[in-house]
Amino acid sequence: MNDDIHTPADAPKPVLRLKSQKFREARQSDWRALSTQLDKVERRGLGSFSIDELLNLPLLYRSAMSSLSMAQSISLDRNMITYLQALCVRAYVYVYGPQTRLKDVLYSFFVLGWPRAVRKLGGEIALAFATLVAGAIAGWLMCAHDSTWYNVFLPGEQGSRGLDSSAEDLRKTIGGNPENHALSPFAVFLMTHNVGVAISTFAFGAVFGLPTFALTLYTGITLGAMVWLFAQQGLGFEFAAWLTIHGTTELFALVIAAGCGFHIARRLMFPGDATRKQALREAGTLTGTAMIGVAVMLTVAGCLEGIGRQMITDPFARIGIGAVMLTIWGLYYTSIGRSKPGEGA
Repeated sequence: MNDDIHTPADAPKPVLRLKSQKFREARQSDWRALSTQLDKVERRGLGSFSIDELLNLPLLYRSAMSSLSMAQSISLDRNMITYLQALCVRAYVYVYGPQTRLKDVLYSFFVLGWPRAVRKLGGEIALAFATLVAGAIAGWLMCAHDSTWYNVFLPGEQGSRGLDSSAEDLRKTIGGNPENHALSPFAVFLMTHNVGVAISTFAFGAVFGLPTFALTLYTGITLGAMVWLFAQQGLGFEFAAWLTIHGTTELFALVIAAGCGFHIARRLMFPGDATRKQALREAGTLTGTAMIGVAVMLTVAGCLEGIGRQMITDPFARIGIGAVMLTIWGLYYTSIGRSKPGEGA
């Protein structure tokens, strides 16, 4: 008896299967179900899901994460691992990511975050405003005592706005330009420049606030010097109107930026019971919110300066617009976002 076992020549050969293929076949139905649900939520949102679909989504996500972990641990093919990684990242956004609608984000910032942040910076903003006013008074008085100070404070203003400029020359510099068809790029330039100044004023607060103080004081000095120049030519009212239409927004924004810088300096030097690192983190969150608002204000100011001021030449209209904007900002910062009775911030 022959104990050898002979396989018939026509017997079927076993099918060879790669372990990646077997792994995929066992789990790909769940992956496809998860991908289908993600396609649906990306098109129509989670609001289109039934209760069962909402409950099933995290289960499918965890199943895909388990598959990914196993695929990486046994070194399956790279294409499968890449596919699972992308699938898990997509699912994570909807399972664990914040599901906040755009209108909720806008409400949270414009109605709550921004005005409340500015109110919490009230002391530092008051200091910045006092510094600006002190600089303006100093600039006026120094130029009135010795006119050559004007060239020191504004060395670039030696053309139509110099000491030798006539009243007519000065009047031309504050007139409008209603026929200019390139006002939008000018507005963008002004907005970009002003935002850069505001960011510098804010950022220098980290150097114990001294550069912030110096920049704010110098802004006030140059302002006072220019007011003096126009006033001594009998154009004080016209210059004030020219400045007011955008200045109530622009200068307000720069004062807030300086207040943010002073707040950073204060928390850096006097962190209180918190560690200095924690104090700076909290200060950065607060002032960062306020600075986003400053950028919004300077965008508005850029439009008023680059377009509105050029199109509107009547001084009373300019003053009226500036006064309305100042009133709007004042009411916004003092009234909006006070959802809790007795809130002081």
